[in-house]
Amino acid sequence: MGDWWQRNITEPGKLPLLLALTAFVLTFLVTRAITRLIRAGKGPFGNVQAGGVHIHHVVPGVALTIVGGFGAVAGGRHGFGSCLAAVVFGVGAGLVLDEFALILHLDDVYWTEAGRKSVEAVVLTAALVGLWLVGFAPFGVNDMSEDELQDRGSVISSVAVSFLFALVILAKGKPRMAVFSVIVPLVALWGVIRLARPDSLWARRFYRRRPRARAKAALRAYHHDRRWSRPRRALQDWLGGRPDPEEPRRAVERN
Repeated sequence: MGDWWQRNITEPGKLPLLLALTAFVLTFLVTRAITRLIRAGKGPFGNVQAGGVHIHHVVPGVALTIVGGFGAVAGGRHGFGSCLAAVVFGVGAGLVLDEFALILHLDDVYWTEAGRKSVEAVVLTAALVGLWLVGFAPFGVNDMSEDELQDRGSVISSVAVSFLFALVILAKGKPRMAVFSVIVPLVALWGVIRLARPDSLWARRFYRRRPRARAKAALRAYHHDRRWSRPRRALQDWLGGRPDPEEPRRAVERN
């Protein structure tokens, strides 16, 4: 275990990244636990107020992210300073992305359906950083040999092809797959050959005169959503809490 840690974490300088990821995940989990207790009216916690203004935790999160980011840049990849900066950055990023939906909508949508985007952003970020930590690099660069890495043309070609595949997948209406395709080349190949979603830019452009392709894409999207929407919502509810019902919330807003 010690040899593995030295070879895969310490020597490549990945300890700050591991600490940042750990701090990021723990901060999100602790923050969600506290906000759920506040929502239920339990425990000693409460919303932070200053002059009648509700201070969202994204505010200290931004400050910590800035401090940790500049500290990490100044501290390099080794030493206590870089590790401390990584932890500060991870805590700040966890606080910020926990309210990602608030930033996206410029509204307090924390406990609404729109607020689920925060949980999705956190899970997606943690998964991508985890892949990077275990050895995957963006645009498939990690799959290239030493000779290929020395050839600037090969590197540029690999990055260009991977980026093009990601754009195609994004045009097909699959943003999550597009993000993962940047890290995992097999995902990129799978996404490129798959049918587009029926409401995507790709479908509107290339399936316009192909009724069979449109029908097949719609049927596949229906079965996919029916199969995965319930488990995805259950995971989001377990991690972030169940959103408020829409109708009561609207009634409160009208009053």
